[in-house]
Amino acid sequence: MRIAEIIGTVTLSRCHRSLGGCTLRLAVPLTEAELAHGATPSGEELVLCDQLSAGLGSRVALSESREAAAPFFPEKKPIDAYNAALIDHLHLEDSD
Repeated sequence: MRIAEIIGTVTLSRCHRSLGGCTLRLAVPLTEAELAHGATPSGEELVLCDQLSAGLGSRVALSESREAAAPFFPEKKPIDAYNAALIDHLHLEDSD
């Protein structure tokens, strides 16, 4: 599971019928340094399935790969990333 920031919404002209109820969001995974210093995200964007109504600028916990489709079992959905949680507050501590 990684932490990402929502930077946009994906709009489709046609959608796979199994994605009903999902909003597709564009997100950028954050590195530990970006989380600690509040830096602008610099990673590669990805599209995630969002059923929790994350807004622009929201921080989310995302699951990827096989775990992304797990909440929908036994139904199959063509997704690679899923918004598993909205993050209201994040506290980081030094591991020294």
